[in-house]
Amino acid sequence: MSETSLQDQVDDATLDFTLGDSEGAIAKLRAIIDTHPDAFPAWHALTEVYFSEADYDAALEAAETAHKLEPEDVHINTSLSRIWVERGDKEKAEHYGAQARMLGWKDELKSPPEKDDI
Repeated sequence: MSETSLQDQVDDATLDFTLGDSEGAIAKLRAIIDTHPDAFPAWHALTEVYFSEADYDAALEAAETAHKLEPEDVHINTSLSRIWVERGDKEKAEHYGAQARMLGWKDELKSPPEKDDI
């Protein structure tokens, strides 16, 4: 299966979620993960669906898997911070929040803003 079609499947599941079908989205994302266990976009999308359903245990499990796949991703670090806030662990929430900020700063340094011609 090509990477594009994999992303299309994740997008399809995300659309289901957006339209209010969380169960359908979860089923589609789980099916993707069953055949592509290293599919970071599917794990991250699953994290967000579970988080929106206030299933913080399942969200954490999905987020930790996504983080193992791409620890330098700013979005999964942000998701982990939000999950730990909801679970009441301020220290872990702050850790992942700080990681997300540092990764964001790294991205900014890689592509500095264009200079203004005055």
